[in-house]
Amino acid sequence: MNGLRQTMAWAGAGLVIAAHALAAQAAPLAGDAAAGQAQFATCTRCHRVGPGARSGFGPQLNGIVGRRAGSLSDFNYSPALKQSQLVWTRERLAAFIKNPDQVVPGNRMRFASWGYDDQKIANLVAYLASFPAER
Repeated sequence: MNGLRQTMAWAGAGLVIAAHALAAQAAPLAGDAAAGQAQFATCTRCHRVGPGARSGFGPQLNGIVGRRAGSLSDFNYSPALKQSQLVWTRERLAAFIKNPDQVVPGNRMRFASWGYDDQKIANLVAYLASFPAER
């Protein structure tokens, strides 16, 4: 009976460790908006944020968190993005930055996130989230 108790104790400990590992994996990283400003420098080839930002080669990104994908009237989005019905959450935006084609197959965004680990992406998303939609 002692062997059974010991086996069950080890099994329970394994479940606790596995649960903690899954929770850590699922929890989004906290981003640093100030650090994200440096990551955004790469994005400025196509995107703008801040007062007076307008769409150009890519859509302006003011108010991106909470916005429906493909919804700005001053940018010609791909049909895939317009039809996606996505609303940009921090998590969804992070996944899109990491791999745009995995989140919305057939979109036109071309960004190689090489060198952008999860923390850099979280920083970038925090920076973008700091810009409200202009009214």
